[in-house]
Amino acid sequence: MQEVAALLLCKIGGKAGSADDIAAVISAAGGEPNTDAIASLVADVEGKDVNELLAAGMEKLKDVPMGGGGGGGGGGGGGGGGGGEAAATAAVEEVVEEEAPPATDMFGGGDGGDY
Repeated sequence: MQEVAALLLCKIGGKAGSADDIAAVISAAGGEPNTDAIASLVADVEGKDVNELLAAGMEKLKDVPMGGGGGGGGGGGGGGGGGGEAAATAAVEEVVEEEAPPATDMFGGGDGGDY
């Protein structure tokens, strides 16, 4: 995969995309060039326009189903009955509101100053 990315970077940079160009890009990025994979790629794309190859690939991808098909419906509800006792024993939490400190102005004086 790094070979294809290096080839595309070469083409974007205006280079021919030779095996040496591809190996140089991979080495510059800190990778280890695989000479067999590079040779195979160069042989596969020799004499072909990269833009036409990309367009053909995009044409093939349009038939590939992508993304989710949406979720199914929600699960069914539980059976009814017998819920009254559980509701009666549920603990009721009391909400205790904390009292906010008195407002002061930006500089710490509480009298409002000479505004």
